[in-house]
Amino acid sequence: MLAFVVPFICLLAAPSSGQRAEGPRRRFEYKHSFKGPHLILKDGSIPFWTHHGNALPRSDQVRIVPSIRSQSGSVWTKNRIAFVNWEIEVVFRITGRNRIGADGLAVWYSKEQGPAGPVYGAADQWNGVGIFFDTFDNDGGKNNPIVLVVVNDGQITYDHMTDGASQALGWCLRDYRNSYQAVRVRIRYYQKALQVYLNLGRADVDENYELCTEVTDVNLPLGGHFGVSSATGAVADDHDVLSFVTFSLTDPGTLDTSIQGQQAQGEDEYQKEYDRFEKDLEKRKNEFQKQHPELSTPDEDAFETESQRELQMVLSGQTIVREELRKLREKLVDAFEEHKRHSEHVSKLSRDRQTSTTMREVEQDANAERLAIVLNGQKKTAKQMQDIGMNIEDIASKMKLSQQSLKTMVSVMDQFGEIKEHIHIAKKDVDSLLNAEVQHLSCPKALPVPSCLSMWHFLVFIVLQSVFVFYYLIHRNRRETNSKKYY
Repeated sequence: MLAFVVPFICLLAAPSSGQRAEGPRRRFEYKHSFKGPHLILKDGSIPFWTHHGNALPRSDQVRIVPSIRSQSGSVWTKNRIAFVNWEIEVVFRITGRNRIGADGLAVWYSKEQGPAGPVYGAADQWNGVGIFFDTFDNDGGKNNPIVLVVVNDGQITYDHMTDGASQALGWCLRDYRNSYQAVRVRIRYYQKALQVYLNLGRADVDENYELCTEVTDVNLPLGGHFGVSSATGAVADDHDVLSFVTFSLTDPGTLDTSIQGQQAQGEDEYQKEYDRFEKDLEKRKNEFQKQHPELSTPDEDAFETESQRELQMVLSGQTIVREELRKLREKLVDAFEEHKRHSEHVSKLSRDRQTSTTMREVEQDANAERLAIVLNGQKKTAKQMQDIGMNIEDIASKMKLSQQSLKTMVSVMDQFGEIKEHIHIAKKDVDSLLNAEVQHLSCPKALPVPSCLSMWHFLVFIVLQSVFVFYYLIHRNRRETNSKKYY
């Protein structure tokens, strides 16, 4: 027997055994971030950020320095950092036409802003950490482009001649200049450990980030600023920052005290604002009802109920199923017709072979038996297909009956709604009549109706009636007399 198999695709998601332990909780900090496509305001400034030097903010990115010699620029956050642990994701691009580039780009966390200076366009002797993307080989070590992590307590002068190699606490070699895709760097400072991850691929997924370097026991000052700076020398590249996104980090299950205070303050402000809007809305509703007493809010019966919506959904689903069954039945009919034509063709060939020659009777008998077996199998298949078609017709008829019953239920429910609405309108009319003032109105006196029959008319009518009765009696007497003559 042929059977229909209806596939149901079930998506089962199970956690893998190799999942990582729960990491720190991240909270987006919009006052320390910027990102396109609407990056700048109408006056050309970046919200919550300042730009200095030759930096050129645009709607989709910030060009820290253009590809012009001896230029420098930087962008810095206006507000200080109110959290201890943080993570930043910077997307940048360094491009140039020359074989070598200069000078590079720096990502900063510093106690004070350094809008200008000799270290990649920012101030020297900073108090914090700088992550340097150096593209120019000052010391001739052929180790550029390079990524350096340099921590400073405000007392150390940066060593340009060695590209900070003697002062770097961590570094890695990556070819990020003239990359086909924008370079993504993720810098995390959590529990006094600084990690730098790079992503030179297309997708912004965790699998594409690879660890560049990690530095432990890093003590950074509290309340610093984030910044990005760049500079060019005798060789120039375009240094563009597409986005700078900041997250505050807290331990799982705990919240930073500053974040708790901010959240509590924000919740109080939102609650006060909500209460004020609610009171204002109630006041306006009362005023509107006073100005328009004839209008009233619609009852719940005027809207579609959940049961009606579910019935409509079931009805539409059954309609779709019925349509699919109809299409399947048409395909089965076509297949049956094709099978029938094929069977007739095979039968015709078998008859031709049986009458064509007598030399191969034995072989023909064997072929005839095989053909008979094939024909019997095909007949059985055709019969099964007919049974399937009948089953489909039964299913379609049952679906039609269920749809009619559902439509009847929906119409009955709609009629109940209309009856409720009419009752509600009649109730309102009765209430309005009861509330209205009753005016005592006196009915007008009836006018005298003149008589339509006078005495003269009455006497004439009596005379005519008497004549008619007298004539009728005479006529009847004559008829009786004439009838007796024949007996």
